[in-house]
Amino acid sequence: MSERTEVLFIGGRSGVGKSSVAFEMSIQLAAVHARHAVIEGDNLDMAYPPPWEYGLAERNLALMWRNYLDLGYRRLIYTNTNSVCSVEELVAAIGGRPRVVAVLLTATDDTIRERLVQREIGSALDEHIDRSRRAALRLEKEAPEWVVRVDTHARTVASIAEELIRLAGWRRLIRVEPPVGIEPTTCRLQGGCSSD
Repeated sequence: MSERTEVLFIGGRSGVGKSSVAFEMSIQLAAVHARHAVIEGDNLDMAYPPPWEYGLAERNLALMWRNYLDLGYRRLIYTNTNSVCSVEELVAAIGGRPRVVAVLLTATDDTIRERLVQREIGSALDEHIDRSRRAALRLEKEAPEWVVRVDTHARTVASIAEELIRLAGWRRLIRVEPPVGIEPTTCRLQGGCSSD
């Protein structure tokens, strides 16, 4: 019987920290040899003109995830601005019956402005800030109640990543997949390893 797929969807407005948190989660999970994949959904249909009406992001996700599954991956961290509002479509693309956790990252307008000022260059900053503000209002309204809201204001990326790992249920004992000839161990994200 194959291991069940587990998916963490991370959504939120531009500048809220989706990518940074996903990458930090990956670092923390890799530290205990927890097999996982990270897919940046915002890049799956990045084109002009936007091909949104063709469901290209979902089609590309289905192809990418199939490749990860074929290699034995069962945990997925998926980031996309709107992922928490389109969970059903994304789960259909992934296939099967994954265990799903969805998190909407939030922050104040002032915090987002500070972050975007540091990140964005060029003449579109004000437009980007306004678009982020409008996205926040829409996401809060459209994201289902069961989606967990996590405030990123005045928090470290590491602490947010730790919280999302806990929410995903990945703090439990994780079996390490050692190289051939090495005895298996079990590890916790906070703590050491011990022989099985």
